[in-house]
Amino acid sequence: MGFRLQEGQKVVFIGDSITDCGRRDIAPPLGNGYVKFVSDLIAIRYPSLSLTTVNKGISGNTVADLRERWHDDVLTLKPDWVSVLIGINDVHRTLRNEPTAVPPERYEQLYRECLTLTKERTSAQLVLMEPFYISTDTETNSWRTEVLRALNDYRQIVRKLASEFDAVFVPLHDLFQEQLRYRAADMFCPEPVHPNAVGHLLIAHAWLTAMGW
Repeated sequence: MGFRLQEGQKVVFIGDSITDCGRRDIAPPLGNGYVKFVSDLIAIRYPSLSLTTVNKGISGNTVADLRERWHDDVLTLKPDWVSVLIGINDVHRTLRNEPTAVPPERYEQLYRECLTLTKERTSAQLVLMEPFYISTDTETNSWRTEVLRALNDYRQIVRKLASEFDAVFVPLHDLFQEQLRYRAADMFCPEPVHPNAVGHLLIAHAWLTAMGW
């Protein structure tokens, strides 16, 4: 299988702060994270390939926020590809019992609604990126252990939806956990949620690999 992206196609990336990465303020229009790395690496490897890359990540978003803005930020753009990375804020807010909590069943419902709308109203293909948490904490009562445990339900939902919607699946949590067998977490992040440049490069490489780069 060759590279899935074709001449003239538009790719829309949507998600939370991991996708946003300053694209609305300090680093417009693509941010300074994995979306920019993906765009730049494609340009380097395929200099004659003309693509449109759009970053619609917004810091702090859950899948409920994505559902609210899906029409304006995805469907109206008429993308050829839609790449989604969402879930860690959903986990955190659910564990904290916040008013904006998105428990797993609600997460699956809203995520499926977004994907169904995309299939019904566009010809876009989908890339679903697994939510991740860059930690191996196993302390019984630690917050990080609670997050890792809760995250499993959300990860499995994304895998399920990727299969159901024939999407490209990017197994980010598993990739980070494999790296943590050999390297300290601070090589990839200052804290478990937000990757540094190396962490974003790993995400970009995983995305491109899944796309046949």
